[in-house]
Amino acid sequence: MSDQTDVAGAEADRELKRKHRAMWASGDYPALADEMLLELGAVLVEACGIKSRQRVLDVAAGTGNAAIPAAMMGAKVVASDLTPELFEAGRKEAANRGVSLEWQEGDAEALPFEDAEFDVVMSCIGVMFAPHHKAAADELLRVCKPGGSIGLLCWTPEGFTGQMFAALKPFAPPPPPGTQPAALWGSEDHIRELMGERIADVHTRKQNLTVRSFHQPADFVRYFKSHYGPIISVYKSLGEDQDKVKALDTALTDLADSFGDAHGDTPFQMEWEYLLFTAKKA
Repeated sequence: MSDQTDVAGAEADRELKRKHRAMWASGDYPALADEMLLELGAVLVEACGIKSRQRVLDVAAGTGNAAIPAAMMGAKVVASDLTPELFEAGRKEAANRGVSLEWQEGDAEALPFEDAEFDVVMSCIGVMFAPHHKAAADELLRVCKPGGSIGLLCWTPEGFTGQMFAALKPFAPPPPPGTQPAALWGSEDHIRELMGERIADVHTRKQNLTVRSFHQPADFVRYFKSHYGPIISVYKSLGEDQDKVKALDTALTDLADSFGDAHGDTPFQMEWEYLLFTAKKA
C-alpha cells in the first residue's frame, strides 16, 4: 500500500508541476516583466554583492531579470526555471545586453545541480511560487557553498501582490494538500523557519516597487487578465459563470484602487511591497 501511495503522490506532484508550467507559459509574462519588473533583478543582484567570476544560480529565473544583471557583473550565471518557454525572451535580452549565461530547465524543489555548486543562490519573485516551501528552501541551501550567499526578493503577504492572491483565493480551485501560499515567502519569520540554523548573517528590508503602467484600476485588471498566468488560470476555472467573472473583476479593481494613487492627469501609480532577504549559508 505504501508503494502505491508513493507512486500516486509522485504522479500527483508531476501533474501539479505540469499545471504550474502551463500557467506561467500562458499569457505574456515576458512582456509584463519587461514593462514593470526589470528593476527588481538589479536590486537583488546588488543586495547579494555579486562579483566577477562568482558562480551564481538564479532559481525560478523566468526571463532572467536577476540572472542577466548578475551576468553583467561578470559572474558565471545559470538561470533555471520550471517553464523553459520563458527562456527565449531572456536569451534575446541577454544578447541585447552583450552577456552570455546558461539557461537550464529545472524544478526549484528538485534542482538539477550538485551539492555546494554555487557561490550565490538567488531568486527574484520566483521560488516563492514553488508549492512546497520546505522542499524549495532545502534545495536553495543544498546547492549553495558553505559561506555562500542566499538572496531572495519576494512579494509580502500584506502588500499589493500578496493581497491580490488573497482576493483570487475564493474564486480559485482549492490548492492541493500540502502546498502553501506563495506570499508566505514575503515574511521574514517564514523564511527563517524554513532555513533555521542553516543560515547566518541575515539582512532584511521591505521596499516598494512603484508601478505607473496603468491610468486607472480597471486598466490593471484588463492587462493582468491577458498577461499574467495565475490570474488567467483563475478566470479560466470560472468558465462561463459570468456572475463570478464580474465579481472577480470587481474584487481586483477595488483592490487595485485601494493600493493606487492618481494625481490629476498623471498615470495611476501603485506601490507593490516586497521583502529583500539576504543571508550566508552557515
